[in-house]
Amino acid sequence: MENTARNFALQLGSLISLYVSIGALLTLLFSVINAAYPDVASSYYYSANDYGYTIRGAIATLIVFFPAYILLTRFVNKVRRAESGAYTSFTKWLIYLSLVVGGGVLLGDLVAILLNFLNGELTVRFLLKAVSVFGVVGAAFAYYTLDARGYWHEHETESKRYGAIAALAVVAAIVLGFMNTESPADVRQYKIDERIMNDMSSIENAVQEYYNVEGTLPASIEEAYRGVPNIPTAPEGRDGYTYSTTGPLAYELCAEFAYASQTNRDWYGASWAHNEGNWCFKRVVFDQKN
Repeated sequence: MENTARNFALQLGSLISLYVSIGALLTLLFSVINAAYPDVASSYYYSANDYGYTIRGAIATLIVFFPAYILLTRFVNKVRRAESGAYTSFTKWLIYLSLVVGGGVLLGDLVAILLNFLNGELTVRFLLKAVSVFGVVGAAFAYYTLDARGYWHEHETESKRYGAIAALAVVAAIVLGFMNTESPADVRQYKIDERIMNDMSSIENAVQEYYNVEGTLPASIEEAYRGVPNIPTAPEGRDGYTYSTTGPLAYELCAEFAYASQTNRDWYGASWAHNEGNWCFKRVVFDQKN
């Protein structure tokens, strides 16, 4: 009974890590395809950088779960060869269940891909995603179809070769993912830029509120916040925020950015697009009296 519970847990753990790895690999490939072939017909235009978070998440998942799958599968196969028929008969139903799940996933993904194509997705994206699904899910389906017949039990060398090819394919996909996303250092700088944008918006609101009460522009950022603690300040390593009036209702907010903005963000008619380096946003307060 103890061996039965152990064997069940090992086989189940192997299959779960496989499902997670397949999902992460397809997510990675789909994101890379979307980034490489952006579709301007989408309701929202995504640039290559917009897929960065998804790509990095898929890479992290593969780095953890795929080695776990390989190790668990190797151990499972070793135990199965040692315990022979008893273990095989016990786990065969679990393998067949995985084939049913894999077949369902394959059909579901193909339906989703075909639906996107019928809804106007680029033909190249459609073909590459279809090939990805057939390649990834089909390889797993083929492996466990042979496994259910006991093929790998008698062909250990071929089983290892199959695993090595799968590992090389996953490594290649991970490398491809890294080529289509930012480095950790770049991601940090993007996050700092995003924080600065939030600070710019906060300062703009504070200036507007000050004008609503006083009827004039504040002389400084500190005055705009009227002594409130935690006044926005530039992150360490970036030039300090600057504020200067350019007219009775006009002013400028300046900050240093590591990268140019990817999209032209327009909030209430005001553009927040910026270039790399020091950049000033021209603003005009809304005069409620007029």
